[in-house]
Amino acid sequence: MCLLISLKMVIRKGFNGSPHRENKFMARVLVIEDDDHIWKIIQYKLKSENHEPIWANDGLKAMKILEEIKPDLIISDIMVPYMDGIQILKEIRSKEELKDIPVIMLTSKSQEKDVIHGLKMGAQDYITKPFSPAELILRVNKALKLV
Repeated sequence: MCLLISLKMVIRKGFNGSPHRENKFMARVLVIEDDDHIWKIIQYKLKSENHEPIWANDGLKAMKILEEIKPDLIISDIMVPYMDGIQILKEIRSKEELKDIPVIMLTSKSQEKDVIHGLKMGAQDYITKPFSPAELILRVNKALKLV
């Protein structure tokens, strides 16, 4: 009985306790990406896994969205307009209500120093472009502890 109640809470409220607008989604994922083509690929793959993708095409929009909702996961490019992905990551890690959200950096900044810096700043994972959509989804599900 206790397990059933707990499972209903996860389904109703999501993994981080935030209520979802539609219960059919497994996780709400904020994608911070300024390239429309890449966004559409990520959106398609997330939806195919029953996740709810939310798009911000710049850093300021991302922060505005984060004032309104608490996603279960964030996928962020580093090079986005107005506020780069590292600045966004710093903001997320500095806010008590957001600091536990897993963040996956998805970026063309592929030098070792960039990867190390992103991970040191608090990213859970770091994927370089070009990327495999299948690998991204596997890493998303792993970050959400679905695999």
